Amino acid sequence: MSNLVSCWLLCIFDSLWSSAKMAIDYQVNKHNMSITKEEELAGMQKVSEAVAHTLKEMSSYAQPGMTTKQLDEYGAKILSTFGAKSAPFETYGFPGWTCISVNNEFCHGIPSGRILKEGDLINIDVSAELNGFWSDNGNSFVVGKDINQHQKLVDASKEILHKAIYNIKGGVRISDIGHLIETEAKKRGFKVIKNLTGHGIGRSLHEAPSEIANYRDNYNKARFRKNSVVAIETFISTTSSFADTLSDGWTMVGNNGGFMAQHEHTIVVTDGQPIVLTEGNGVWN
Repeated sequence: MSNLVSCWLLCIFDSLWSSAKMAIDYQVNKHNMSITKEEELAGMQKVSEAVAHTLKEMSSYAQPGMTTKQLDEYGAKILSTFGAKSAPFETYGFPGWTCISVNNEFCHGIPSGRILKEGDLINIDVSAELNGFWSDNGNSFVVGKDINQHQKLVDASKEILHKAIYNIKGGVRISDIGHLIETEAKKRGFKVIKNLTGHGIGRSLHEAPSEIANYRDNYNKARFRKNSVVAIETFISTTSSFADTLSDGWTMVGNNGGFMAQHEHTIVVTDGQPIVLTEGNGVWN
């Protein structure tokens, strides 16, 4: 068997295994929340306010010299003022209240004694439960001055998320949004991570549709449904196309190294422009 064929088969196996592993790791609720009552929308707005405000405050609070554990504890205090509970802790027993990933860490970073430095690329992902409703949002940004030239990647991710979200409405194919995200990333000289995806949310952290990918998955024939609640995420990277889990069982890094920017909003799908429930997080400001 030629080296080219062997490499091709290995890539296919890695892709299939990554998808299968994600399905195992994420306890996906096959149901998808659909907003049918005013109190359901009110519940989603309240929990979304909690996660959006927490993310915004954590992003402003982060500075060189503090540890990611200190930043996480700051976020935990804000969530508690809303009466909200950490979603990753409640759902998976994650060893932290929020996920904080730095530099070559792509996502699910464990808050620790790691000290933030000037120019670090940081990602904070805040998700929570409040009164039976769940919401999720994320923000990648540069700590202090952009001495390592990460801002171009950050801006690309923000812009692509905005374009993706405002192309979503009832009846649009999920795979078409994935194609849009990857096309926009390539235009800017970047790649997308293919085994990290957005997801349905509302009555649990991960619901159907379980895979809102950042590329066109030709096997995914599903469409966005009016009144459904989904978390839309960008995973824009410099050199990698897949994310691998480190030995700690949580933190993910690129299969070819490099950096990744992630931005995320929880939205309600409508016939027209979506309702961006977490818009208060300031990601687009």
